[in-house]
This record gives sequence, C-alpha cells and structure tokens, in this order.
Amino acid sequence: MNTWVRILIVGVLAAVVAGVIALKRSDRTNAPIPTLTAPAESRTAALAAPPSAKAVMPRLVDLGADKCIPCKLMAPILEDLKKEYASQFEVQFIDVWKNPEAGKQYGIEIIPTQIFYDARGKELFRHTGFFGKEDILAKWKELGVDTGAATAGIVREEPVRADTRPRDNVCFLCDGDIAPAQRTLVKGTSEQRNLCSPHCYFIYLSSLVGADPKAEEAKVQVTDTESGNLVPAVGATYLYGLDSKGRPTVQAFAQVASAMAAQVKTPGAVIPWDVLRSKELATRCGFCDRAVYPEDACPITVAGGTRTQGCCTHCALGVAARLQNDIEVEAHDGYSGELIRVKTLGGQVASIEPASAMAWFGQKKLPDGKWASAGCFKHGFFISQANLKAWLEQRPSMTGRQISIAQALADKMKLSPEQIAKACKLGECK
Repeated sequence: MNTWVRILIVGVLAAVVAGVIALKRSDRTNAPIPTLTAPAESRTAALAAPPSAKAVMPRLVDLGADKCIPCKLMAPILEDLKKEYASQFEVQFIDVWKNPEAGKQYGIEIIPTQIFYDARGKELFRHTGFFGKEDILAKWKELGVDTGAATAGIVREEPVRADTRPRDNVCFLCDGDIAPAQRTLVKGTSEQRNLCSPHCYFIYLSSLVGADPKAEEAKVQVTDTESGNLVPAVGATYLYGLDSKGRPTVQAFAQVASAMAAQVKTPGAVIPWDVLRSKELATRCGFCDRAVYPEDACPITVAGGTRTQGCCTHCALGVAARLQNDIEVEAHDGYSGELIRVKTLGGQVASIEPASAMAWFGQKKLPDGKWASAGCFKHGFFISQANLKAWLEQRPSMTGRQISIAQALADKMKLSPEQIAKACKLGECK
C-alpha cells in the first residue's frame, strides 16, 4: 500500500472519530438537565411532562421529609387529599432527605414545598412552608380545577321565629333573658341599656373605647337582692360566691348588714364594688381584651409556652393574628360540650381534632342590607353538623352561617393591627 493511500485512510478515520465526538457533545448539550440554577419553567416542564401523550389529571407534588415539623403536619393532609380527591387530582410526596437529587431537580430551597401542575404537566403555582388543606383546595379552585361540590353548609338569613321577648327583658350584650334579681342598668343621656348581670356590665365596660371608668360607673345601677329595687352599683355591697362549675355568683345588696346576713345561708365573700371590679376585670380575652370568666373562656397555648384565653371560639383564633404566632386552642362543642382542639401553623390551620369540627359565624343584617358579626355570644365550634342543627333549634331567632374553622382563622388573619385594636369594641368593631 503506497503512502498516499495510507494518508487517505487515516484522514477518513479521523473525520469519523471527530464526527462521533461532536455528536456525543451535541447530545449532552441538548439534553434537559434540571439544575438549581436553571429557570423554574424549564426545570419543571421537563420533570412534570406526562408519561404518555394522553391527558392526565392535575398533580400536586409535595417535597419535604419525614422528620421536619411542618412536613409531619403536612402528612395527614396529603393522605386526606389522596383519599378524598383521587378523581380530581393526583398527590405525590417526595422525601428530599432520602432522595436529595429530587430536590435539586425541582429547584427547591425550603421544605416543605408544594408544586401545582396542570394535566399537561405545566407548573401553575408553588408554595413554600406548611399549606393547610382548605388553602390547598382554595388554590386548586383559583387555578380552575374542579375539586367537587363541598358539603352544603347551613345558612340562616332569616329567623325561624321572631324574637317576641320584651326588649327590656333581653340583655343588651349577650341577648340572654334578664332575671329580675340580677338586672343591671346603664343609664345614658338618651338611652338606657339593660344587662342580665353585673358580669355582663363589666364585659360591656371593657368593650368601650376611651371611656372614663369613673364616669361610666356612675351610670350603673344594680338590683338589691333584698328589696328588688335598683340602687347605685358603686355604693352597693356584694356577696361573691361560686357555683358548682366554679363560675362566680354575684348578689348585690344596698346594705352591708343585709349582705352579711345572706352570707350565713349562702357561703361567699362580702366585698365592695372596687374589689368586685378587680375580680371581674382580672381575666381578659387575648384577642379583644374584653372581660371573661376563665370557666367560659377557650384556653390557648401560644408557641413558646405562653398561656392566654379567648372569650369565644372566634376570638381565640384571633390570638394567632394579634400575636402573629402559632397557637393551640381548646374549645367545647356549643351543644354537647365535647372537646375540640385546633392547632395553627404560619397563620393556617395545621390540625383539627376531631377533623369533622366546624364553626358557626353568627351574623346580623344591618339597615343598609350588609351583613355584620352578631358578636361573640353568637359564635361557636361544633363537632358535627347534627350538633350545630340541634344548637340552632334551641335558638330560632339566630341568623348566620356555617363556615370552616380554617375560614374563621383566615378571616382573623386578614385583619390589620388597627382593626384588631378595635375588635369587639362597641361602635368600633366592623
């Protein structure tokens, strides 16, 4: 073989080898390799592409771990979503501590992270941190995914029966019946307000904004237990006792001697008005700052161990908004008294025990046709809709609507600091 033929063969082989190398480089360059620095759209589009040409369901991917606290709280939510919405969307969990490459591919920086995809695999939305069940479903709805019809809630826009009680016999504050021996009267310049007890007066007092306590106390009269007549509250003497549930009992007397005589038959302490005031105002709601008896309040544990209380179930949730912190609330079913426990995380409901629990939001229609809160005494939590119905049957004049506890919390979390400062204040709460 002559020299020119050898040179030609070597040249051809070199060209072939160069072509193969170039082709391999080209393949590597064009292959979609998701990295932490790649744009999110290109990353997720490559990962979320359907396995076949046929359409698949929308998909929720939760990237977390089995040991981080928010991830643990997400676990039961994801399981519920898998069971309840299997026909509407898929739910996938990836443990990025056990499978760190997955985290890199999805480009996450914080766990847990939830990524929402449409049926074609396109990323629609991503969220970092704990994400409550109600909020996930609301996000799917916002993204145009039908999650099915929710359970019909109770709505009562008109009373079943009108309240025919004489208004003088209905407490201005709690709407309860006024027992003659407990009537407390606040006399204003143009109107007078009837209250069912001295306790409701102190709730009323703590609901006033910028009021002079001394000036307000001069307007108050209480019923003398002995004569049944109204007497100035400041000058009366009180027999302060406890009922079988530990709630204070308060009887007013015009004369100290009468109070001491009653003490022989009914155990308790004989105290003046200023001592009664200090006791009644000692426990306040952690949200609206109104007076409340501990026996009536919802105990609250704030993250870090601080303890406080809410004067009603909805105000208890409001503590999370006021303190901008996570809380655990203990409440009781308004009908059966069964315990309901709610935990929050990052301004969302993290868990509810039992999971079936719901809220009633008492509302009243204003003269302009708008709806407003009917006040703390018209709210409550219930473990079932059956219990709520039974409770409403006992209150035919009640109006309002059933909402989820997550919605009740969300409503509170939307309040500004200025709105929170005016919460439950007469004439100020909107």
